[in-house]
Amino acid sequence: MKRSFSKGTGLAVAGTALVAVTYGLVRLAYGLVLPDVQADLGLGAALAGWISAGASTMYCVGAVIGFLAATRHPRSLVVLAASTAAVGAAGMAWSHDATTFGVAAVLSSTGAGAASPALVRLVARNTAPDRVPRAQAVVNAGTGPGLVAAGLLALAVLPEWRTAWFVAAACSVLAGAAVLLTDHRGHDDTTERGHADTTERVDRAGRPTGSWFVAHRRLLLAALLLGAGSAAVWNYGRSVLVDAGVDREASITAWIALGLGGAAVVVTSRWTGGMRPARLWAISVTAVVVGSLALAVVPGTVPVALVACLVFGWGYTAATGALIAWTTEIDPDRASAGTSMLFVTLVLGQALGAAAAGAVIGVAGAVTAFALAALVGLVSAPAAGPRH
Repeated sequence: MKRSFSKGTGLAVAGTALVAVTYGLVRLAYGLVLPDVQADLGLGAALAGWISAGASTMYCVGAVIGFLAATRHPRSLVVLAASTAAVGAAGMAWSHDATTFGVAAVLSSTGAGAASPALVRLVARNTAPDRVPRAQAVVNAGTGPGLVAAGLLALAVLPEWRTAWFVAAACSVLAGAAVLLTDHRGHDDTTERGHADTTERVDRAGRPTGSWFVAHRRLLLAALLLGAGSAAVWNYGRSVLVDAGVDREASITAWIALGLGGAAVVVTSRWTGGMRPARLWAISVTAVVVGSLALAVVPGTVPVALVACLVFGWGYTAATGALIAWTTEIDPDRASAGTSMLFVTLVLGQALGAAAAGAVIGVAGAVTAFALAALVGLVSAPAAGPRH
Protein backbone atom coordinates (compact mmCIF):
# COMPACT_ATOMS: atom_id res chain seq x y z
CA MET A 1 0.00 0.00 0.00
CA LYS A 2 2.80 2.36 0.88
CA ARG A 3 4.65 1.51 -2.31
CA SER A 4 1.51 2.00 -4.43
CA PHE A 5 0.89 5.41 -2.93
CA SER A 6 4.51 6.43 -3.60
CA LYS A 7 4.21 5.49 -7.24
CA GLY A 8 0.88 7.23 -7.54
CA THR A 9 2.41 10.38 -6.12
CA GLY A 10 5.32 10.17 -8.55
CA LEU A 11 2.96 9.85 -11.48
CA ALA A 12 0.94 12.84 -10.28
CA VAL A 13 4.10 14.95 -10.20
CA ALA A 14 5.23 13.74 -13.62
CA GLY A 15 1.75 14.21 -15.06
CA THR A 16 1.60 17.75 -13.72
CA ALA A 17 4.92 18.43 -15.44
CA LEU A 18 3.67 17.05 -18.76
CA VAL A 19 0.56 19.26 -18.62
CA ALA A 20 2.73 22.24 -17.64
CA VAL A 21 4.95 21.73 -20.68
CA THR A 22 2.41 20.80 -23.35
CA TYR A 23 -0.06 23.51 -22.34
CA GLY A 24 1.90 26.29 -20.62
CA LEU A 25 5.32 26.13 -22.28
CA VAL A 26 4.19 25.10 -25.76
CA ARG A 27 0.54 25.65 -26.72
CA LEU A 28 -0.26 28.82 -24.77
CA ALA A 29 3.24 30.33 -25.07
CA TYR A 30 2.57 31.03 -28.76
CA GLY A 31 0.72 34.22 -27.92
CA LEU A 32 3.32 35.23 -25.35
CA VAL A 33 6.27 35.32 -27.76
CA LEU A 34 4.33 36.22 -30.91
CA PRO A 35 5.36 39.92 -31.03
CA ASP A 36 9.05 38.97 -31.09
CA VAL A 37 8.46 36.26 -33.70
CA GLN A 38 6.61 38.73 -35.89
CA ALA A 39 9.49 41.18 -35.70
CA ASP A 40 12.07 38.56 -36.72
CA LEU A 41 10.17 36.57 -39.35
CA GLY A 42 7.86 39.21 -40.77
CA LEU A 43 4.85 37.20 -39.66
CA GLY A 44 1.73 39.25 -40.37
CA ALA A 45 -1.30 39.42 -38.11
CA ALA A 46 -3.54 37.59 -40.58
CA LEU A 47 -1.14 34.66 -40.97
CA ALA A 48 -0.62 34.57 -37.21
CA GLY A 49 -4.38 34.16 -36.82
CA TRP A 50 -4.48 31.28 -39.28
CA ILE A 51 -1.60 29.60 -37.46
CA SER A 52 -3.53 29.91 -34.21
CA ALA A 53 -6.60 28.40 -35.85
CA GLY A 54 -4.52 25.54 -37.22
CA ALA A 55 -2.98 24.92 -33.82
CA SER A 56 -6.45 24.72 -32.27
CA THR A 57 -7.46 22.24 -34.96
CA MET A 58 -4.46 20.03 -34.24
CA TYR A 59 -5.19 20.23 -30.53
CA CYS A 60 -8.64 18.86 -31.34
CA VAL A 61 -7.12 16.12 -33.50
CA GLY A 62 -4.88 15.08 -30.62
CA ALA A 63 -7.79 15.14 -28.19
CA VAL A 64 -10.02 13.09 -30.50
CA ILE A 65 -7.25 10.50 -30.82
CA GLY A 66 -7.10 10.51 -27.03
CA PHE A 67 -10.89 10.20 -26.86
CA LEU A 68 -10.69 6.96 -28.84
CA ALA A 69 -7.43 5.50 -27.52
CA ALA A 70 -6.93 6.58 -23.89
CA THR A 71 -8.58 3.57 -22.26
CA ARG A 72 -6.45 1.00 -24.07
CA HIS A 73 -3.31 2.91 -25.03
CA PRO A 74 -2.58 5.72 -22.54
CA ARG A 75 1.20 5.21 -22.69
CA SER A 76 1.21 5.48 -26.47
CA LEU A 77 -0.69 8.74 -26.11
CA VAL A 78 1.97 10.04 -23.72
CA VAL A 79 4.62 9.29 -26.36
CA LEU A 80 2.51 11.09 -28.96
CA ALA A 81 2.00 14.09 -26.69
CA ALA A 82 5.64 14.48 -25.72
CA SER A 83 7.02 13.87 -29.21
CA THR A 84 4.70 16.27 -31.06
CA ALA A 85 5.27 18.99 -28.47
CA ALA A 86 9.04 18.48 -28.62
CA VAL A 87 9.31 18.28 -32.41
CA GLY A 88 6.98 21.24 -32.85
CA ALA A 89 8.86 23.39 -30.33
CA ALA A 90 12.23 22.47 -31.85
CA GLY A 91 10.86 23.22 -35.31
CA MET A 92 9.80 26.69 -34.20
CA ALA A 93 13.23 27.27 -32.68
CA TRP A 94 15.00 26.25 -35.91
CA SER A 95 12.63 28.06 -38.29
CA HIS A 96 13.91 30.92 -40.42
CA ASP A 97 10.70 31.78 -42.25
CA ALA A 98 7.06 32.21 -41.36
CA THR A 99 5.89 29.08 -43.18
CA THR A 100 8.22 26.71 -41.33
CA PHE A 101 7.41 28.37 -38.05
CA GLY A 102 3.68 28.05 -38.72
CA VAL A 103 3.84 24.35 -39.57
CA ALA A 104 5.84 23.63 -36.42
CA ALA A 105 3.51 25.71 -34.26
CA VAL A 106 0.47 23.87 -35.58
CA LEU A 107 2.10 20.47 -34.93
CA SER A 108 3.14 21.40 -31.39
CA SER A 109 -0.43 21.85 -30.16
CA THR A 110 -1.22 18.19 -30.81
CA GLY A 111 0.66 17.32 -27.63
CA ALA A 112 -1.68 19.15 -25.29
CA GLY A 113 -4.72 17.50 -26.85
CA ALA A 114 -3.29 14.01 -26.43
CA ALA A 115 -1.83 14.51 -22.96
CA SER A 116 -4.99 15.17 -20.93
CA PRO A 117 -6.98 11.99 -21.71
CA ALA A 118 -3.89 9.83 -21.33
CA LEU A 119 -3.16 11.26 -17.90
CA VAL A 120 -6.75 10.86 -16.72
CA ARG A 121 -6.44 7.13 -17.42
CA LEU A 122 -2.94 6.75 -15.97
CA VAL A 123 -3.76 8.65 -12.78
CA ALA A 124 -6.89 6.56 -12.25
CA ARG A 125 -5.02 3.25 -12.52
CA ASN A 126 -2.03 4.32 -10.41
CA THR A 127 -3.84 6.04 -7.53
CA ALA A 128 -5.91 4.78 -4.62
CA PRO A 129 -9.62 5.35 -5.42
CA ASP A 130 -10.17 7.81 -2.59
CA ARG A 131 -7.24 9.92 -3.79
CA VAL A 132 -8.13 10.02 -7.49
CA PRO A 133 -10.23 13.25 -7.48
CA ARG A 134 -7.50 15.32 -5.85
CA ALA A 135 -4.77 13.73 -7.97
CA GLN A 136 -6.72 14.54 -11.13
CA ALA A 137 -7.20 18.14 -9.96
CA VAL A 138 -3.48 18.52 -9.24
CA VAL A 139 -2.41 17.13 -12.62
CA ASN A 140 -4.97 19.21 -14.49
CA ALA A 141 -3.67 22.33 -12.71
CA GLY A 142 -0.27 21.84 -14.36
CA THR A 143 -1.20 24.51 -16.90
CA GLY A 144 -0.69 27.13 -14.18
CA PRO A 145 2.93 26.27 -13.38
CA GLY A 146 3.55 25.99 -17.12
CA LEU A 147 2.28 29.53 -17.70
CA VAL A 148 4.42 30.81 -14.83
CA ALA A 149 7.47 29.05 -16.27
CA ALA A 150 6.74 30.47 -19.72
CA GLY A 151 6.46 33.98 -18.31
CA LEU A 152 9.67 33.72 -16.32
CA LEU A 153 11.45 32.27 -19.33
CA ALA A 154 10.14 35.14 -21.46
CA LEU A 155 11.44 37.69 -18.98
CA ALA A 156 14.83 36.00 -19.05
CA VAL A 157 15.38 35.38 -22.77
CA LEU A 158 13.14 37.62 -24.89
CA PRO A 159 13.64 38.89 -27.52
CA GLU A 160 15.67 35.68 -28.09
CA TRP A 161 12.50 33.64 -28.58
CA ARG A 162 14.28 30.66 -30.16
CA THR A 163 15.93 29.87 -26.83
CA ALA A 164 12.50 29.61 -25.22
CA TRP A 165 11.38 27.03 -27.76
CA PHE A 166 14.55 24.95 -27.37
CA VAL A 167 13.93 24.84 -23.61
CA ALA A 168 10.31 23.83 -24.21
CA ALA A 169 11.40 21.00 -26.54
CA ALA A 170 13.81 19.58 -23.97
CA CYS A 171 11.24 19.82 -21.19
CA SER A 172 8.68 17.98 -23.34
CA VAL A 173 10.99 14.99 -23.70
CA LEU A 174 11.87 14.93 -20.00
CA ALA A 175 8.26 15.22 -18.83
CA GLY A 176 7.05 12.48 -21.16
CA ALA A 177 9.81 10.13 -20.02
CA ALA A 178 8.98 10.84 -16.38
CA VAL A 179 5.33 9.88 -16.89
CA LEU A 180 6.28 6.59 -18.56
CA LEU A 181 8.76 5.75 -15.80
CA THR A 182 6.29 6.42 -12.98
CA ASP A 183 3.42 4.41 -14.49
CA HIS A 184 3.58 1.19 -12.48
CA ARG A 185 1.67 -0.81 -15.12
CA GLY A 186 4.50 -0.31 -17.61
CA HIS A 187 2.44 -1.27 -20.67
CA ASP A 188 -0.78 -0.42 -22.46
CA ASP A 189 -3.94 -2.49 -22.12
CA THR A 190 -4.38 -4.93 -25.00
CA THR A 191 -7.98 -5.79 -24.22
CA GLU A 192 -10.93 -3.88 -22.94
CA ARG A 193 -12.63 -6.59 -20.90
CA GLY A 194 -15.17 -5.34 -18.47
CA HIS A 195 -15.41 -1.78 -19.69
CA ALA A 196 -17.56 -2.60 -22.69
CA ASP A 197 -19.86 -4.68 -20.53
CA THR A 198 -20.17 -2.40 -17.51
CA THR A 199 -21.99 0.49 -19.14
CA GLU A 200 -24.65 0.67 -21.82
CA ARG A 201 -23.17 3.96 -23.02
CA VAL A 202 -20.11 2.28 -24.51
CA ASP A 203 -20.12 -0.11 -27.47
CA ARG A 204 -17.72 -3.00 -27.98
CA ALA A 205 -15.36 -0.85 -30.02
CA GLY A 206 -14.83 1.37 -27.00
CA ARG A 207 -16.63 4.35 -28.52
CA PRO A 208 -19.46 6.19 -26.73
CA THR A 209 -22.88 5.51 -28.19
CA GLY A 210 -25.70 7.97 -28.68
CA SER A 211 -26.82 7.69 -25.07
CA TRP A 212 -23.39 8.88 -23.92
CA PHE A 213 -23.79 12.09 -25.90
CA VAL A 214 -27.33 12.53 -24.61
CA ALA A 215 -26.06 12.29 -21.04
CA HIS A 216 -23.36 14.89 -21.79
CA ARG A 217 -25.35 17.23 -24.03
CA ARG A 218 -25.68 20.12 -21.55
CA LEU A 219 -22.13 19.73 -20.32
CA LEU A 220 -20.84 19.87 -23.91
CA LEU A 221 -22.80 23.09 -24.45
CA ALA A 222 -21.38 24.56 -21.25
CA ALA A 223 -17.82 23.70 -22.32
CA LEU A 224 -18.39 25.35 -25.71
CA LEU A 225 -19.70 28.53 -24.08
CA LEU A 226 -16.89 28.71 -21.54
CA GLY A 227 -14.34 28.29 -24.32
CA ALA A 228 -15.91 31.14 -26.27
CA GLY A 229 -16.18 33.32 -23.18
CA SER A 230 -12.56 32.81 -22.14
CA ALA A 231 -11.04 33.40 -25.58
CA ALA A 232 -10.86 37.18 -25.26
CA VAL A 233 -8.44 37.03 -22.34
CA TRP A 234 -6.28 34.23 -23.76
CA ASN A 235 -5.94 35.88 -27.17
CA TYR A 236 -6.18 39.60 -26.52
CA GLY A 237 -5.52 40.04 -22.81
CA ARG A 238 -1.89 41.06 -23.17
CA SER A 239 -2.69 43.26 -26.17
CA VAL A 240 -5.29 45.12 -24.12
CA LEU A 241 -2.69 45.78 -21.42
CA VAL A 242 -0.11 47.01 -23.91
CA ASP A 243 -2.65 49.24 -25.64
CA ALA A 244 -3.52 50.72 -22.24
CA GLY A 245 0.10 51.75 -21.74
CA VAL A 246 1.32 48.86 -19.59
CA ASP A 247 5.01 48.18 -20.27
CA ARG A 248 6.49 44.92 -21.54
CA GLU A 249 7.66 43.60 -18.17
CA ALA A 250 4.34 44.32 -16.48
CA SER A 251 2.34 42.71 -19.29
CA ILE A 252 4.47 39.56 -19.05
CA THR A 253 4.02 39.64 -15.28
CA ALA A 254 0.27 39.62 -15.88
CA TRP A 255 0.79 36.45 -17.92
CA ILE A 256 2.65 34.98 -14.96
CA ALA A 257 -0.31 35.95 -12.76
CA LEU A 258 -2.56 33.88 -15.02
CA GLY A 259 -0.28 30.94 -14.34
CA LEU A 260 -0.13 31.57 -10.61
CA GLY A 261 -3.92 31.60 -10.54
CA GLY A 262 -3.98 28.26 -12.31
CA ALA A 263 -1.33 26.84 -10.01
CA ALA A 264 -3.37 27.95 -6.99
CA VAL A 265 -5.87 25.23 -7.91
CA VAL A 266 -3.40 22.75 -6.44
CA VAL A 267 -3.65 24.54 -3.09
CA THR A 268 -7.41 25.04 -3.20
CA SER A 269 -8.01 21.42 -4.24
CA ARG A 270 -8.21 20.55 -0.54
CA TRP A 271 -11.29 22.76 -0.44
CA THR A 272 -12.73 22.11 -3.89
CA GLY A 273 -11.99 18.38 -3.95
CA GLY A 274 -15.05 17.63 -1.84
CA MET A 275 -17.41 19.80 -3.91
CA ARG A 276 -19.93 18.43 -6.32
CA PRO A 277 -18.94 19.30 -9.90
CA ALA A 278 -21.98 21.57 -10.36
CA ARG A 279 -21.00 23.81 -7.45
CA LEU A 280 -17.34 23.96 -8.47
CA TRP A 281 -18.39 24.81 -12.02
CA ALA A 282 -20.58 27.71 -10.87
CA ILE A 283 -17.84 29.16 -8.66
CA SER A 284 -15.07 28.81 -11.24
CA VAL A 285 -17.13 30.27 -14.09
CA THR A 286 -17.94 33.26 -11.89
CA ALA A 287 -14.21 33.81 -11.37
CA VAL A 288 -13.62 33.73 -15.13
CA VAL A 289 -16.35 36.31 -15.68
CA VAL A 290 -15.11 38.64 -12.92
CA GLY A 291 -11.52 38.45 -14.16
CA SER A 292 -12.53 39.17 -17.75
CA LEU A 293 -14.62 42.20 -16.82
CA ALA A 294 -11.99 43.68 -14.51
CA LEU A 295 -9.28 43.31 -17.15
CA ALA A 296 -11.44 45.10 -19.70
CA VAL A 297 -12.64 47.95 -17.49
CA VAL A 298 -9.33 48.97 -15.85
CA PRO A 299 -6.48 47.45 -17.92
CA GLY A 300 -4.16 50.38 -17.29
CA THR A 301 -4.20 49.91 -13.51
CA VAL A 302 -1.50 47.30 -13.09
CA PRO A 303 -2.43 46.01 -9.58
CA VAL A 304 -6.05 45.51 -10.65
CA ALA A 305 -4.96 43.84 -13.89
CA LEU A 306 -2.69 41.45 -11.99
CA VAL A 307 -5.47 40.46 -9.59
CA ALA A 308 -7.87 40.06 -12.51
CA CYS A 309 -5.44 37.72 -14.26
CA LEU A 310 -4.90 35.78 -11.04
CA VAL A 311 -8.65 35.31 -10.55
CA PHE A 312 -9.20 34.42 -14.21
CA GLY A 313 -6.36 31.88 -14.18
CA TRP A 314 -7.77 30.15 -11.10
CA GLY A 315 -11.31 30.15 -12.46
CA TYR A 316 -10.40 28.77 -15.86
CA THR A 317 -8.21 25.98 -14.50
CA ALA A 318 -10.72 25.07 -11.79
CA ALA A 319 -13.46 24.98 -14.43
CA THR A 320 -11.53 22.48 -16.54
CA GLY A 321 -11.08 20.38 -13.41
CA ALA A 322 -14.84 20.55 -12.85
CA LEU A 323 -15.38 19.23 -16.37
CA ILE A 324 -13.16 16.24 -15.60
CA ALA A 325 -14.96 15.57 -12.32
CA TRP A 326 -18.37 15.94 -13.96
CA THR A 327 -17.78 13.54 -16.84
CA THR A 328 -16.29 11.09 -14.33
CA GLU A 329 -19.49 11.35 -12.29
CA ILE A 330 -21.67 10.83 -15.36
CA ASP A 331 -19.74 7.87 -16.79
CA PRO A 332 -16.70 6.76 -14.75
CA ASP A 333 -15.88 3.98 -17.21
CA ARG A 334 -15.13 6.56 -19.89
CA ALA A 335 -13.70 9.44 -17.88
CA SER A 336 -10.70 9.78 -20.20
CA ALA A 337 -12.89 9.74 -23.31
CA GLY A 338 -15.22 12.25 -21.72
CA THR A 339 -12.30 14.52 -20.87
CA SER A 340 -11.13 14.44 -24.49
CA MET A 341 -14.52 15.31 -25.92
CA LEU A 342 -15.14 18.11 -23.42
CA PHE A 343 -11.70 19.63 -23.99
CA VAL A 344 -12.19 19.44 -27.77
CA THR A 345 -15.47 21.29 -27.35
CA LEU A 346 -13.80 23.84 -25.07
CA VAL A 347 -11.10 24.58 -27.66
CA LEU A 348 -13.65 24.79 -30.47
CA GLY A 349 -15.41 27.40 -28.36
CA GLN A 350 -12.12 29.26 -27.97
CA ALA A 351 -11.61 29.29 -31.73
CA LEU A 352 -15.09 30.74 -32.26
CA GLY A 353 -14.69 33.18 -29.39
CA ALA A 354 -11.31 34.42 -30.61
CA ALA A 355 -12.66 35.17 -34.08
CA ALA A 356 -15.73 36.91 -32.65
CA ALA A 357 -13.72 38.93 -30.13
CA GLY A 358 -11.32 40.10 -32.82
CA ALA A 359 -14.20 41.26 -35.00
CA VAL A 360 -15.90 43.10 -32.13
CA ILE A 361 -12.66 44.78 -31.02
CA GLY A 362 -12.19 46.14 -34.53
CA VAL A 363 -15.69 47.64 -34.56
CA ALA A 364 -16.63 48.48 -30.96
CA GLY A 365 -13.43 48.23 -28.94
CA ALA A 366 -11.98 45.91 -26.32
CA VAL A 367 -14.35 46.83 -23.49
CA THR A 368 -17.38 45.77 -25.51
CA ALA A 369 -15.66 42.60 -26.72
CA PHE A 370 -14.60 41.57 -23.23
CA ALA A 371 -18.04 42.38 -21.79
CA LEU A 372 -19.73 40.20 -24.41
CA ALA A 373 -17.20 37.44 -23.77
CA ALA A 374 -17.93 37.63 -20.05
CA LEU A 375 -21.65 37.39 -20.76
CA VAL A 376 -21.14 34.26 -22.85
CA GLY A 377 -19.05 32.79 -20.04
CA LEU A 378 -21.75 33.62 -17.52
CA VAL A 379 -24.35 31.79 -19.60
CA SER A 380 -22.19 28.66 -19.41
CA ALA A 381 -22.87 28.33 -15.67
CA PRO A 382 -26.56 27.36 -15.88
CA ALA A 383 -26.07 25.71 -19.29
CA ALA A 384 -24.35 22.76 -17.63
CA GLY A 385 -27.45 22.05 -15.56
CA PRO A 386 -27.69 21.27 -11.85
CA ARG A 387 -27.48 17.54 -12.29
CA HIS A 388 -27.19 14.76 -14.88
